[in-house]
Formats: sequence, C-alpha cells, structure tokens
Amino acid sequence: MLNRSRENEEQGQMFAAVTPLRRTTNAPFVAKIPGSKSFTNRALVLAAQRQGTTTIEGALHSEDTELLTNCLNQFKGLSVAKTSGGFVVERVRAKLLAPDEDLYIGAAGTPARFLMSFAAAAEGATVITGTQRLCERPMGHLLQSLARMGVRYECLSAPGHLPVRIWGGPVATPEWTVDGSVSSQFLSSLLIFAAQQSEERIAVRVPGHLVSKPYVAMTVQMLRDCGVVVEARDDQIWVVRPSEPQKSRIDIEVDASGMSYFLAAAALTRSKVIIPGIGRESAQGDVGFARILESMGCRVRCNKESIELDGAPLHGVDVDMETMPDTVLTLAAAASQAVGPTRITNIGNLRVKECDRIHAAVTELRRLGVDAEDGPDYITIRPTGRITPDMVHTYDDHRVAMSFGLLRLLHEGIDIENEACVGKSFPGFWAELARFRNHHDSGRLDDVGGPVRRQA
Repeated sequence: MLNRSRENEEQGQMFAAVTPLRRTTNAPFVAKIPGSKSFTNRALVLAAQRQGTTTIEGALHSEDTELLTNCLNQFKGLSVAKTSGGFVVERVRAKLLAPDEDLYIGAAGTPARFLMSFAAAAEGATVITGTQRLCERPMGHLLQSLARMGVRYECLSAPGHLPVRIWGGPVATPEWTVDGSVSSQFLSSLLIFAAQQSEERIAVRVPGHLVSKPYVAMTVQMLRDCGVVVEARDDQIWVVRPSEPQKSRIDIEVDASGMSYFLAAAALTRSKVIIPGIGRESAQGDVGFARILESMGCRVRCNKESIELDGAPLHGVDVDMETMPDTVLTLAAAASQAVGPTRITNIGNLRVKECDRIHAAVTELRRLGVDAEDGPDYITIRPTGRITPDMVHTYDDHRVAMSFGLLRLLHEGIDIENEACVGKSFPGFWAELARFRNHHDSGRLDDVGGPVRRQA
C-alpha cells in the first residue's frame, strides 16, 4: 500500500494551491485524467480469470484498485503486480485456492461485490470484509443470487451485509436471477463470474427495474473485448458463453467520472478544456455529463478521441441522472453557481453509496448558503447568488471532496474536510486542479480571456 502519511501531506500541499482564479486565458486547458476506475476494476478480475500473464495498460492507480489487487494477490495461484502504466496479472493454477487471511477491501463497493462472485470459484472458504460504511451497504441481492445457484455463504455480522464467508464450488444451475433495483454491480459481478463456468451457456435474468444500466454495458463491452460471447436481450436477460478471456493485454480509457470535474471547472470559470483519451463512443455512462453542461449553456464538441468544452454562463436544468450517478455531486456544485433552479431526479441509489450522497449534497450546499432540498430520489438546488465560506464535510467520500473543491476556484474561504480522501479514485486530483488554476493565472497576456466572473 501507499505511504498514506506522505500521500496525505502531498494532497494537502496541492489542495492549498487551489485558490480563486484571478483571470482566465483563451488557451484551452488539456486535462490529464487517470484511467477509468470502473474499467480497471473489471479488467483486474477478468485478467485474474485468465491463465498465464495479462498486462493492463493505462489503469488507475488508486486506493480502490490497490485494495483490489491486494485481495486478488491473496488467492493461491494468482499474483498481481503494479507497474508504471498499470498492472501485470499472472495466474498459474486452473483452480485457485482461497486465501488464508480475511480479505479487507476498505470502502470499495464494486471490488467487494466482484470479489464475492470471484471467491465462489475458488477452492475453500474466503472471508470478505471492509470499513464500517461498506459493511452497512447492501449486499443481500447478490448473496441471494449466489445461494439460488448453490453457492454457500455465511454473513458474519448482519444478514445481507459484509463481513461474509463464501465457500467455493460448482454452481447447481445455468439459469441465474438477480435483483438490479439497488445496484447494477450485482449483475456485473455475475456476468464476469459466468465466464468462469463449465456449462455451455449461462443465462442471467433481471426481473424488474435495473439501475445504472451503462455500467452493465461497460461490463458486457469488456467481456466481449476479451473474447467472451455475451448476448443481451431487452435489458432483462444476458446470455454468456463461458470461456477464458483471450486478451493478454487490456487497455483502459480515461475515467469519465474524473473527467466531469474538469468539464465543470471550465463551465464554472467560463474557460476552455480538452479531455483527450475519451470520446463520444465511450461505453461509460458518465460521458453524458458533457451534454448536461451543454444544456446549461456551454458549448461541447465530441469526436472519437476527445471531448472539448467552452464554458459559458450557466442556467438551471431539470435532469434525470439515473444513468450517470457518479456525476450527480459534480452537477450539484456547478448548479449552485447557475442562474435559476436545478432539479436532479431518479437518483435514489445514491443513498447507499460511500455515504448518503443526496443528504451530503443538500447538507453541504446549505452549509455554504445555497438553498437546497431533497426527497427520496431527487435534489432541488436554488442558487442564492452568494456563497458563505465554511468547512465542507466530506463524509469520507471522494466525490463530495472533488465536487465541492471546484468552488475553491471561485470563492475564498471554502475548506474541505479530509481532502486526501480523493485518493480513493483520483489521487492526483488536487495537483491537476492546481495545474488548471496555474494554466489560467500564468497564461500569456495576449491570451487572457478576462477576469473570472462569479456565476450566481
């Protein structure tokens, strides 16, 4: 693991360098966004299912992905090594043996759910646990699915929650069902698990509503890219033809959720940004965040290789964000500086993320003097035209820290509690945001676009 005390010190130094802009330049800021966390998590587990050596390039190095690699390393017959550009995964056994020690996955929800299915294919019993918050998050729908297919498990504290002990063994049926109304990660976990089976086909059915569908599309795309045949039928049934992944190298595109902060930074400061390494054909649902900012007044250009945005005065919107939940907090911060109200709907599953993000958004906006209210699955933001300096509580949630940190580009006196928590998904966030600031404040005089105007 990283030296956390040194990392936290470095985060604090970069955080302090993010201060209100005095001016902007007409020259676009070319953002350096790390690899996708979602794709990296999927690639690590898929590579672990392939015998031999698999390299993952462009991968995200963060707290979540390093916790996942540490857990995978504990299965006997498998090793994962960090490289400068990603990871190298080597599997030397057809049948992995369960770890001797409990697997601690921190607060990483997606890796925890992937590990639960992965453990069901290993010989022996695996215990998976994490932080108190992770142990409060729902796991019951996935555990119930595993039980129906014949996988034995034991919850060691509360039913339907971590810590859990899972015994590996053959599944009893090729017909699987899973409830997708709380998290799409349960379905993604089973689709990846299905590729390991000995049956000719595995059918996974989701009765009822499935949330966050783009994340399932990402899983299907990665399986197909690795040579696993998957057929999707009407967003209700997925048929997997089990096979070992064929690719010895997996390339990861940049993170669309991480991209959202720099699109919003340009929107808030009415400047220009270019995001290379991701384009309009990306399977990441959060790529749609650019179009939301476009509907608020910005100019957006997308091609196959990049996304560009020209900031402009923002106005409020009414938007359903079920397909891009990880950018809701980014929009909430941007909307606080817009003209007119913004209503964000169909986001009920944010209440069971790293924190209750609906509660966090409304509470922290109010702390800063912004009128906000929430319901079971929505947020309404009514800008007041002012910001009250204060300490933003992050609830140890990286997305709260990064989203509200954007307001430091416009306003004095906004502090962020535990700013180092961004290491969960974007360790270099404060350094990159400081680079954004310096790009504008140190721009050539003939490139200056003018003083920064507060939006609200």
